[in-house]
Amino acid sequence: MEIKSQKILVVTVLMLLVTIGGGNGQTICNVTVSELMECRPAVTPPQPSPPTAKCCSVVSRVNMSCLCSYKNMLPSFNIDPNLVMLLPGKCKLPRPAKC
Repeated sequence: MEIKSQKILVVTVLMLLVTIGGGNGQTICNVTVSELMECRPAVTPPQPSPPTAKCCSVVSRVNMSCLCSYKNMLPSFNIDPNLVMLLPGKCKLPRPAKC
């Protein structure tokens, strides 16, 4: 479960990097930055949208342990870490342990 929590965080971090100007071909926590961007609408307050099938596919592949290390950076990119942690459940994947 902890691994999936980290996957969600990785997705969020990658989306942030794309927003900041990171390259789409860069890989972070087993997924590319452009793949992480698929989940940005689902983790951005105040009214996040439900995750898309593409987002859920990314969440299923991301290295959650790696992503967890970026958790404290997320709010500065307007990404809610709590919303990130909810993605696995919304994608009908095992819910992650807290980072």
